[in-house]
Amino acid sequence: MPVCTVRLRIVTLSLAWSAVMAAACAPALVLAQGVYPNRQITIVVGFSAGGSTDIVARLLADEMRRTWGQPVVIDNRPGAGGNIGAAIVAKAKPDGYTLLMGSVGPLAINASLYARMPYDNLKDFTPICLVVHVPNMLVVNPITMPVHSFAEFMALVKANPGKYFFASTGTGTSSHLSGEMLKTVAGVETTHVPYKGAVALNDLLAGDQVHFMFATIPSVIEFVRAGRLRALAVTSTSRSAAAPEIPTIAESGFPDFEASSWFGLLGPADLPRDITMKLQTELRRILNIPEIRDKLIQQGADPVASTPEEFGAYMRAETVKWAKVVKTSGARAD
Repeated sequence: MPVCTVRLRIVTLSLAWSAVMAAACAPALVLAQGVYPNRQITIVVGFSAGGSTDIVARLLADEMRRTWGQPVVIDNRPGAGGNIGAAIVAKAKPDGYTLLMGSVGPLAINASLYARMPYDNLKDFTPICLVVHVPNMLVVNPITMPVHSFAEFMALVKANPGKYFFASTGTGTSSHLSGEMLKTVAGVETTHVPYKGAVALNDLLAGDQVHFMFATIPSVIEFVRAGRLRALAVTSTSRSAAAPEIPTIAESGFPDFEASSWFGLLGPADLPRDITMKLQTELRRILNIPEIRDKLIQQGADPVASTPEEFGAYMRAETVKWAKVVKTSGARAD
């Protein structure tokens, strides 16, 4: 037999054996890589523990953990109006194991508020699901600001320009800009006092330095029910199921007033489509569990469970909307 023929047969047998071994090892390789998720998922929250974003993130994380049997941990990274936490996810590997529970601030408002941003809110993320809409509630300390209605509140601040101070969860947050919107549309003069996250409530509850605040309903509803704060109005276009007796600002003389917050789950840009849809499907399932849905509604959050495409379109629209508010208010964070 010619040498070249022998060599050809050896090469052929070698290739065939390699193919057999590759086929045999394929299941082991798939098993080693696992089906998503096969390890801990981290959900970054750009605000302090105890705030509305954190509350919603933990509720979803608990259910995801039970369903998938993998750790789902919340990593609170407050600072710069949520930009610090968002930037961490923007720079993360797009493998589905580092996600962002984002909100209106870092995902829509801050692009106009900060001269320099550590990420592009519309290019550096993969929208997965808009989770909830969360209206803000105008609340006062009933001792330092003894008013019982929105009309009484407006009369008091108009009669005392510059006397009253309002707290917010940070410059450029919807908490802050709701107050700026009211100043613009109502022609009142009040002073903004920014805090870092939910600690703003401490001074409001203590009656120290600040008199009123626009805060997300989940963060203040229990204080309202306990009588420690008094709710005067909500910033959504319709009343909240959590407090249906409280009127909207829109129905109280300012029909175009709307300043709701919202929370949604995102991954880094270029997150694979199959992982994106697995996460979206899981969130949609969770948000349709009656007990969870009812809990969110009673806390003042309206479940949405959007598609990734709907969420992306919504972020673009919100970026345009809040840019106008920031420009009108003259607010800057730098």
